[in-house]
Amino acid sequence: MKPRALVTTARELLRQVLRFELPADVVVSRYFRAHPQLGQRDRHILAESIYQVVRHLRLYRHLAETAGGALDLHLLALGWQADAQQLREAFPAELLDWREKVLASDLSGLPVGLRYSLPDWMAQALQSRGDLGGGEFEALAASLLQSAPLDLRVNLLKTTRDAARAELLGLGIEAQPMQYSPWGLRVEGKPALNRSEAFIDGAIEVQDEGSQLLALLLEPRRGEMVADFCAGAGGKTLALGAMMRNTGRLYAFDVAEHRLSKLRPRLARSGLSNVYPVVISHERDDRVQRLAGKLDRVLVDAPCTGTGTLRRNPDLKWRLGEADVPKLAAQQASILKAAAGLLKPGGRLVYATCSMLPAENRQVVEQFLRERPDFALQSAGEILAHQQITIAQGSDDHMLELFPHRHNTDGFFAAVMQRSAEARAARPSAAMPSKKSDIGAP
Repeated sequence: MKPRALVTTARELLRQVLRFELPADVVVSRYFRAHPQLGQRDRHILAESIYQVVRHLRLYRHLAETAGGALDLHLLALGWQADAQQLREAFPAELLDWREKVLASDLSGLPVGLRYSLPDWMAQALQSRGDLGGGEFEALAASLLQSAPLDLRVNLLKTTRDAARAELLGLGIEAQPMQYSPWGLRVEGKPALNRSEAFIDGAIEVQDEGSQLLALLLEPRRGEMVADFCAGAGGKTLALGAMMRNTGRLYAFDVAEHRLSKLRPRLARSGLSNVYPVVISHERDDRVQRLAGKLDRVLVDAPCTGTGTLRRNPDLKWRLGEADVPKLAAQQASILKAAAGLLKPGGRLVYATCSMLPAENRQVVEQFLRERPDFALQSAGEILAHQQITIAQGSDDHMLELFPHRHNTDGFFAAVMQRSAEARAARPSAAMPSKKSDIGAP
């Protein structure tokens, strides 16, 4: 498609995305399916340009509104992701002169929320963190304007990291071992991995490095009974199942059938047979209650604002409101309480979110620990250190916090808690349940 025509197409797609009625990736994917005539190169330019505008939307809007004329055209001129020649062919010369001038201007005097395109409430919540002083907030805010790398988890049931890396290299795909995860590879660029044999055979899965570390914190063992309480599409479930070496019983709970349905094809590729996906109505569902006091380990990757994933999902910051945070915190507390009831004495509970807001993280954990004295906080750093993983932390407490600017992962929080071995079980211990007797047929 000629550059000017591609800009016209981009304006149509941008208007749909900026309604924020649906996640941006859903809107873009639907648009591409409805326009199969778009080539791979055109799709790349469109997607990257739209996401660049969404990342910088507040700043770009401020700059564009001072120029007059068509707002969407000015937004795209600022965010267009193509080489210099294509840029010149896509936009009028006077618009490019304006673009060059505003992008070269000194923006340091603008309020930080405007400069880094964050809602004021979100910027203030992150600035108020005591561990982001000395200009570190601005480093974090700047990192959230970058695109995230493509991270892979190697399925050690099927291959080794070195073998997977060599196979990708044979396809012309550069991948480097991750800094923290022993299973992880970080890929250069954004190649189409879903057509590679390694992906089709389940030898690799797309998963952020921070997400991989949650499985390492839970540290499930062979033959145990384990639950991924908010399994979603099952990335962490698959990592847990591989750690269990395909033994024991691993329940994947989620309230959304459409999310959990995405686990099934991944499960088929993975080679795992110890995973039981279960759609539940809510955290107090009878299928959950029947397992009370019987599980060895439970992971709660709770629903949250997702502020740690803004590099991947920049539209989230425009679809969230400050009022969403306390609502989510109440839901998180309820889910954590229900999940804790599944553990037998001595069991391990990991609470995690992909949020960087304390109201969703340590405050939820601290409240839970006040209410449940039979649970004690464990050192996440020590658990990882026992697995030869060392992660620099900004504070010396036991909770793990990852940030894009410090660790080059998504923003993640995790707290590890253990139930007292002397605690009275919610139910008498029992042998491993049959699928029907304890949770009903999924």
